[in-house]
Amino acid sequence: MPSHPICLRAAMENAHHSLQSSKVKFGSHLNAIELATKEFNIDTKYVDLVIRFIGASDLARVHVIGMMNPCFRATLDDKVSYTSSIKLNTLSPVWDETWIVKTVPSTATLSVVVREVESGALVDNDIGVFRTTVSPGTKEVEIVGKRLGRSKGTFWLNIESSPSAQNSTSLPYLFDGPIHYSRHDSPTMGVLTNLRDTRLYSTWKIYIKGVPRFFGDTVQRWNHDYKGAQAIFKGPTSIAVRSGIMAGHHMLYARTVSNGFGVITNADDVFKLLRGGLRRDGSNAFENRIKPAVYTYVITEEDNTFRFSETGAAFFVDFASKHALHSNCAESVVYSGEFHPRPEGGWENFSDCTDDSGVRWELVIDNDSGTYSPNPDLLAKVAQLLEHNFTGINVVALAEDDPELKKSVDACREYALTKRGVKRTELEPHATEGEETLSDRVSALKKT
Repeated sequence: MPSHPICLRAAMENAHHSLQSSKVKFGSHLNAIELATKEFNIDTKYVDLVIRFIGASDLARVHVIGMMNPCFRATLDDKVSYTSSIKLNTLSPVWDETWIVKTVPSTATLSVVVREVESGALVDNDIGVFRTTVSPGTKEVEIVGKRLGRSKGTFWLNIESSPSAQNSTSLPYLFDGPIHYSRHDSPTMGVLTNLRDTRLYSTWKIYIKGVPRFFGDTVQRWNHDYKGAQAIFKGPTSIAVRSGIMAGHHMLYARTVSNGFGVITNADDVFKLLRGGLRRDGSNAFENRIKPAVYTYVITEEDNTFRFSETGAAFFVDFASKHALHSNCAESVVYSGEFHPRPEGGWENFSDCTDDSGVRWELVIDNDSGTYSPNPDLLAKVAQLLEHNFTGINVVALAEDDPELKKSVDACREYALTKRGVKRTELEPHATEGEETLSDRVSALKKT
């Protein structure tokens, strides 16, 4: 029988006192909940949450003059997190962003750090923080400074809560949408000396749901037999190699005012991300057409994000591993490989005379990753995961040694070369003469 709220609160206080008196240190709020459950025979209630981050007002300035570019990062008991979009030039940002998390202890704490993104800065500036319960209702919360506790503004949010239907012990703190993404541009894109497709300087991060449901604790560790991976993870020189890759990762995925943000509701939204970009010479003939291109991807263990960029992206030049750059040198990932879009029937049977909306599009995904060499038997789960996230998408899973994969990739690249004006040098990482690369920027940073 469920316990009365007052009894539960008293039990939690007693559990907290027991923790302090016995000097037992627990690393998370969840441990305290589990201790109370065991010692006082309490059934912890689990709830499904819909958290709407409405906005903030009267934010304290980080700098004496000028407006700010605020954003925030929210966490539930340090188990799952949400990162917001950036609002430009305002002290009273309106986000109106939603975060759905299932199977959360009703005693959980929502913690939010509000930050300011400064153009050209390597790190964000903290404005202030606040913590609140996950009890339902509209909340007006004071943001306070981390050091002196002074008021830094007001934050508004709304929480909807309903009893969780699924097993509370199997998949706690389960992110359930909305599926949202951010687009990041290499810091070298604005200082190019040659004209190229701007998409070759961009990477995408999509926050996907259901990863634990499909993969559980299964991960793909780095491939000990692959020389490229050995250079990153093994031996005395690997520390320097990792340091350079991680610096490049942080530059590439930095939160800046130029980042793009959006929500994905179906397959059409995914394919919109794969449309051709504006070329540096200003031509945009195929800007609104799905681009025939191959992408490098990882699904990360750290935050369950689907990260990808074109395989020919310029920022890969001089880095030991494309996948390690995306994963921030993680020793393991959920999965990795390459993918490419294609019209049903293949690029070899397509013509630009046909509008993109007139054909059914597919996403061909594989396990082509030397760094992590993922198990091909799990490709079906990758397909199921993407179909679970992107409603209506048709995913074709092909192992890297499947002849059909080579045929499809070759047709994709041939169409790009012969029909879309893509240069052969753009199919693989390449820097034109005089062009600053991301690796160059990392090296320059190390010297400062």
